[in-house]
Parts: sequence; C-alpha cells; structure tokens
Amino acid sequence: MRQRALTLLRSGAKNAAVARTLNIPVGTISSWKHEDRAKRGECPGRCNRPLCPRCDGRRLDEAAYAYLLGLYLGDGYISHPRQHRVPSLRITLDDAWPGVQKEAITAVRTVFPDNTASWARKAGCRDVKVYSKHLRCLFPQHGPGKKHERPIVLEQWQQEIVDAHPWSFIRGLIHSDGSRIVNWTEKTIGGRMKRYEYPRYFFTNTSDDIARLYTDTLDRVGVAWRSRRRATGAHDVSVARKASVVLMDAHVGPKH
Repeated sequence: MRQRALTLLRSGAKNAAVARTLNIPVGTISSWKHEDRAKRGECPGRCNRPLCPRCDGRRLDEAAYAYLLGLYLGDGYISHPRQHRVPSLRITLDDAWPGVQKEAITAVRTVFPDNTASWARKAGCRDVKVYSKHLRCLFPQHGPGKKHERPIVLEQWQQEIVDAHPWSFIRGLIHSDGSRIVNWTEKTIGGRMKRYEYPRYFFTNTSDDIARLYTDTLDRVGVAWRSRRRATGAHDVSVARKASVVLMDAHVGPKH
C-alpha cells in the first residue's frame, strides 16, 4: 500500500487525492511523502550550505539571536522529541502587540534562514514557530520541566553574544516578560494640584536564573534596578530612575 501511494505521489498526484484513492488518512500520506523525499535528498530547504552555526559553522546573526534568546527564555519552549519527529520552537505572543509579533518572526527567520517560520493562532495570542533539528544546538537551556524548576545557565559562546549585544537580549526579555508603564502622582504646589507622570519598566519571571541574567545585563549597560519577590515566588525587577529609564527608552521602548 505504501509503495502504491509513493508511485502515485511521484507521478504528481496530490496528497489528498492519493488519500481518497487508497482510503488512507492524508496525514499518513504526507508522512510517507516526506520520508520518501528525505531519502532521495529532495526535502524543501536542503542545500549545500551549512544549516547550523554550531554544527556546520553557518554564519549567525548575533544581534537577532540575542533578541530571540531573550524571547525564548521568557515565553518560548521547545517541544519534546517524542511529540514530533523534528523539535519545534514556539514563542507565544499577545495579539495586543503586533509589532512584537512581527519582530519575533523576523528574528526567527534571520536565525533559521533555511527553515520555514509560521504562525499558530490561539485565543488572544499567536505562536511563532519553527521546526529544526538544531534547536538544541542553539538553545542548550532546553530540558524537561518548567524553566524555573531547572538551572538556566548560558554557555560561554552564548554569554559572549549577550555581552556583545546586551540591548538586543534585554529587548527580547522585555518583549516577552516585561512592560513599560506610566505611573502618576499628584502634588499641591502653590495651592494648585499638579499631576506628575513618570515611566518605569518592569520585568517579571519566576526563574531565579533568568531574573539574574536580566539584572546582570542591566548592570553591564549601566541601568539601575530594584527587585522584589512576589508571594507567588516570581521576581519583579523595576527600572524607575530617570537616567536609566531614558537609556531603556533609547534601546527598548514601549511594546507596540
């Protein structure tokens, strides 16, 4: 039956037509076609140039990677290999920030130029996703369980990229688990009530290690911060000093 399906597919028949003809689920037909093309070296995206910066030495856009690393540490996860033949990276992003969604998929396509990045719609948000056998090469922090339940430590080559592109990394973290808000207060001056507004940045994450990566990078670029732990165990990192907010506005800015 499989050989009959492959013969029809190689002759140009569509997956759905073969599935109807042989009364086989279209997903099975699609899987057979993919495996057959892989054996013959015809899979889309296959080429002579290296596919992985870590395994093959392909050039890596480090600024885009630093941004994507921040997104991954915040709202991203990699599927377990038992769920898919090829692991997938998914980053969940709120529909309230279409500009962030656009930046995210641009970063994914830049870091994985040989793979197809796509969207998966959900209620109120979208997942930007990409399938690659080299996800663990680029994101060695992947592991079983939730991120805050296991150590999150950058490898030396990752730390060097973050050191070279700290603002891209900070931007990715803010776009995933951060926000820019405007607080206000009122004061009586000369008998008149005046309203004062002052912006500040927040970053919230339950992982001690991810919060530390964020604050260490803030230290590196000269941004002052304060942190408190919620009753839930999450870290709230606040940037409120005027000079530091000005720096953050210049390199990060409000979500959009």
